[in-house]
Amino acid sequence: MSDTTAHSAAAPELTPEQRDEKAFGFWIYLMTDAIIFALLFATYVVLSVGTAGGPTGKDLFSLPHTFGETMLLLISSTTFGMASLAARAGKRQGVVLWLLVTAVLGVGFVAMELQEFAGMIAQGAGPDRSGFLSGFFTLVGTHGAHVSVGTLCILVMVGQLLTKGLTAPVLSRLMRLALFWHFLDIVWIGIFSIVYLPGVL
Repeated sequence: MSDTTAHSAAAPELTPEQRDEKAFGFWIYLMTDAIIFALLFATYVVLSVGTAGGPTGKDLFSLPHTFGETMLLLISSTTFGMASLAARAGKRQGVVLWLLVTAVLGVGFVAMELQEFAGMIAQGAGPDRSGFLSGFFTLVGTHGAHVSVGTLCILVMVGQLLTKGLTAPVLSRLMRLALFWHFLDIVWIGIFSIVYLPGVL
């Protein structure tokens, strides 16, 4: 018996119309999410000069800490890619393993972000301190919330793989989840380039 288990043989195949509908709906969602982040980036840029006499990015940001977050997310994107390759090869155990590694990296990223937020708030630099900090916490916090939800979805996907195998519906969901995760990676590169680097320099 193949690694996909007997579940995959019994699972109904999606029709081309159903696959197109699901893909179209997902792309609509991803575009709306991109618009939300574009608005948050624009809001941050406008508010970034409004420090109200409080701390600036140079006072608060730690480039090594942010670089660590960036590496975790970049590596997690690579491990998700490995999961996708294992799925194409029909290796369910490989998909599960790489997804679990991705989830661990996602948890590490969120933990580092929460540590950063807690340290800033402890210094009196919470989101209510200035327009700059309001924009910062909203933009970075929204991204962190997306990573948290994405990590939870990865764990749900692992559960589906273990119970249903590499069925057509599961593979379809895995493909869309991979696009979502890589999208978050791209957004973070924007945050690193627009928020952290200019703030430190």
